[in-house]
Amino acid sequence: QVQLVESGGGLAQPGGSLRFSCAASGFPFSDYAMSWVRQAPGKGLEWVSGIYSDGSNIYYADSVKGRFTISRDNAKNTLYLQMNSLQPEDTAVYYCNVDADWGLGTQVTVSS
Repeated sequence: QVQLVESGGGLAQPGGSLRFSCAASGFPFSDYAMSWVRQAPGKGLEWVSGIYSDGSNIYYADSVKGRFTISRDNAKNTLYLQMNSLQPEDTAVYYCNVDADWGLGTQVTVSS
Protein backbone atom coordinates (compact mmCIF):
# COMPACT_ATOMS: atom_id res chain seq x y z
CA GLN A 1 0.00 0.00 0.00
CA VAL A 2 1.40 3.33 -1.08
CA GLN A 3 1.95 5.81 1.73
CA LEU A 4 3.12 9.38 1.29
CA VAL A 5 3.59 11.42 4.45
CA GLU A 6 4.44 15.09 4.17
CA SER A 7 6.01 17.02 6.99
CA GLY A 8 7.59 20.40 7.62
CA GLY A 9 4.99 22.90 6.52
CA GLY A 10 4.05 25.89 8.62
CA LEU A 11 4.01 29.65 8.79
CA ALA A 12 6.56 31.85 7.06
CA GLN A 13 6.92 35.56 6.46
CA PRO A 14 7.11 36.97 2.95
CA GLY A 15 10.63 36.50 1.72
CA GLY A 16 11.19 33.63 4.09
CA SER A 17 11.96 29.98 3.52
CA LEU A 18 10.52 26.60 4.35
CA ARG A 19 11.64 23.10 3.59
CA PHE A 20 9.49 20.07 3.80
CA SER A 21 9.70 16.43 3.00
CA CYS A 22 7.61 13.49 1.86
CA ALA A 23 8.39 10.07 3.27
CA ALA A 24 7.32 7.39 0.83
CA SER A 25 6.66 3.70 1.39
CA GLY A 26 4.82 0.78 -0.16
CA PHE A 27 6.34 1.07 -3.62
CA PRO A 28 9.83 1.10 -5.20
CA PHE A 29 10.48 4.79 -4.68
CA SER A 30 13.64 4.89 -6.79
CA ASP A 31 11.68 3.67 -9.84
CA TYR A 32 9.13 6.47 -9.88
CA ALA A 33 9.02 10.10 -10.85
CA MET A 34 7.57 12.26 -8.09
CA SER A 35 5.76 15.57 -7.99
CA TRP A 36 4.65 18.32 -5.67
CA VAL A 37 1.19 19.75 -6.23
CA ARG A 38 -0.52 22.52 -4.27
CA GLN A 39 -3.99 23.84 -3.71
CA ALA A 40 -4.50 27.41 -2.63
CA PRO A 41 -7.63 28.39 -0.68
CA GLY A 42 -10.63 28.37 -2.98
CA LYS A 43 -8.62 27.28 -6.01
CA GLY A 44 -7.94 24.10 -7.91
CA LEU A 45 -4.87 21.91 -7.89
CA GLU A 46 -1.68 23.44 -9.28
CA TRP A 47 1.29 21.33 -10.28
CA VAL A 48 4.43 22.82 -8.70
CA SER A 49 7.41 20.63 -9.55
CA GLY A 50 8.42 17.19 -10.73
CA ILE A 51 11.55 15.08 -10.62
CA TYR A 52 12.52 11.94 -12.52
CA SER A 53 13.15 8.71 -10.65
CA ASP A 54 16.92 9.17 -10.74
CA GLY A 55 16.79 12.95 -10.33
CA SER A 56 18.18 13.49 -13.82
CA ASN A 57 15.34 15.73 -14.99
CA ILE A 58 13.59 18.37 -12.93
CA TYR A 59 10.72 20.65 -13.85
CA TYR A 60 9.07 23.65 -12.22
CA ALA A 61 5.95 25.68 -12.74
CA ASP A 62 6.74 29.18 -13.91
CA SER A 63 5.22 30.55 -10.71
CA VAL A 64 7.94 28.93 -8.56
CA LYS A 65 10.91 28.70 -10.92
CA GLY A 66 14.04 30.17 -9.39
CA ARG A 67 12.56 30.09 -5.88
CA PHE A 68 11.75 26.43 -5.20
CA THR A 69 14.06 23.43 -5.41
CA ILE A 70 12.87 19.85 -5.58
CA SER A 71 15.17 17.00 -4.65
CA ARG A 72 15.06 13.39 -3.59
CA ASP A 73 17.06 10.89 -1.62
CA ASN A 74 16.36 7.45 -3.02
CA ALA A 75 18.31 5.79 -0.22
CA LYS A 76 15.88 7.31 2.27
CA ASN A 77 12.74 7.06 0.11
CA THR A 78 12.19 10.75 0.67
CA LEU A 79 11.20 13.67 -1.53
CA TYR A 80 11.99 17.26 -0.59
CA LEU A 81 10.90 20.76 -1.51
CA GLN A 82 12.99 23.77 -0.53
CA MET A 83 11.00 26.97 -0.85
CA ASN A 84 12.77 30.33 -0.78
CA SER A 85 11.58 33.90 -1.32
CA LEU A 86 8.10 32.88 -0.26
CA GLN A 87 5.19 35.06 -1.26
CA PRO A 88 1.65 35.24 0.09
CA GLU A 89 0.40 33.60 -3.10
CA ASP A 90 2.42 30.51 -2.15
CA THR A 91 -0.07 29.90 0.67
CA ALA A 92 -1.58 26.50 -0.03
CA VAL A 93 -1.75 22.90 1.00
CA TYR A 94 1.16 21.10 -0.60
CA TYR A 95 0.79 17.48 -1.64
CA CYS A 96 3.32 14.84 -2.53
CA ASN A 97 2.20 12.84 -5.56
CA VAL A 98 3.17 9.65 -7.36
CA ASP A 99 0.95 8.42 -10.17
CA ALA A 100 -2.58 8.29 -8.70
CA ASP A 101 -1.49 8.38 -5.07
CA TRP A 102 -1.38 11.43 -2.84
CA GLY A 103 -0.25 12.34 0.62
CA LEU A 104 -2.55 14.09 3.07
CA GLY A 105 -0.80 17.37 2.45
CA THR A 106 0.99 19.94 4.54
CA GLN A 107 -0.21 23.51 5.05
CA VAL A 108 2.03 26.41 4.11
CA THR A 109 0.94 29.89 5.13
CA VAL A 110 2.91 32.94 4.05
CA SER A 111 1.88 36.02 5.96
CA SER A 112 3.37 38.93 7.82
